Amino acid sequence: MKSICESNGYVEQFVLGEGELRFAVKDTLDIAGYRTQAGCPALAAAPIARHHASVVETLLDKRCVLTGKTTLHELAFGVTGINTWSGTPVNPRFPTLIPGGSSSGSAAVVASGEVDFSLGTDTGGSVRMPAACCGILGLKPGYGVISRKGVLPAQSSLDCVGIFARHATVLRQVATHLSIPVGEPVSALPEVTFVAAALPQIDALILKQLEQRGVRPRHSTLPMLAEAHRAGLTIISHENWQAFNSLLNSDEVSPDVASRIRAGKDVSPAALADAERIRSQFTAQVDALLEHSPLLALATLPELPPTLQEAADPLSVVNLTRLVRPFNLSGHPALTLPVGELQGRPVALQLVAGKGREGLLIQAAEWLQLL
Repeated sequence: MKSICESNGYVEQFVLGEGELRFAVKDTLDIAGYRTQAGCPALAAAPIARHHASVVETLLDKRCVLTGKTTLHELAFGVTGINTWSGTPVNPRFPTLIPGGSSSGSAAVVASGEVDFSLGTDTGGSVRMPAACCGILGLKPGYGVISRKGVLPAQSSLDCVGIFARHATVLRQVATHLSIPVGEPVSALPEVTFVAAALPQIDALILKQLEQRGVRPRHSTLPMLAEAHRAGLTIISHENWQAFNSLLNSDEVSPDVASRIRAGKDVSPAALADAERIRSQFTAQVDALLEHSPLLALATLPELPPTLQEAADPLSVVNLTRLVRPFNLSGHPALTLPVGELQGRPVALQLVAGKGREGLLIQAAEWLQLL
């Protein structure tokens, strides 16, 4: 059974599996018997998938119930979540604001309570950004922690399958199903280092919320944060040109996405080499901070999420990813959770941990949600 439900985040609805936890998946993950269309008309006649993506197969084996596939920013190459072809999901809690991209539908169906969790993909913030816009939790594991077999595009040095949930306890369950170790719940957070990098009022709200929970972080900086953001843009531009340039022959890719794919053709070997140099240096910088405290804290978004009208020009909002994209470059696990509102718009805290320490992020989210 299929139905098109564009306003709630789904593009196809069905039921696979039997169990308790209900979930949905971004339409960049293969589901056997369905096309993987990635919100793009150029893929409307793509071959029907013969197998589930590896992560989906694992969750079904663990008796999770798959309810459908969700819409996204076209080809997962955009930050607003706006898609006139497969549908722009309504942000359930903040309906005038963008749902965030690219995993817009996966965030919306969790925020609306239609499922317990969902899967998205995060190449430059595409799980953490929509989670922040919709006021829910979003976990980007470290690079390679969750299998990308059966995920579009097939090759990426940045992309990670990530998890949306309303409750950290659900994140714990899903992580356990996926063999990601999570220790026992903690009675207090370990030492936290805060990096001020957003608008002053956003940073102030986050610090106030932490202090109200008894967390008094040490303060530090990540001097290469902006360089890492730009390096991530360079690499994703190059890799998306390699993955999707053949689709441009059909004239069925929207003009803004097509122009950004074409830009990847002009990324020079020297520019790629420089981006990789920055990747190495920024990774070392993050690791050095994590030697002093197990958790880094900073805003998820540097500004408040824009309205749909304010985001009509996709290029005007690309800098919204400047605090999330760097951790795709470095490969560290990162998690976002809501901490309040300003001017009727959500504010989210991002936590970053050492590689292999996804469990610590989930423990921290559980502790913060309990208070």
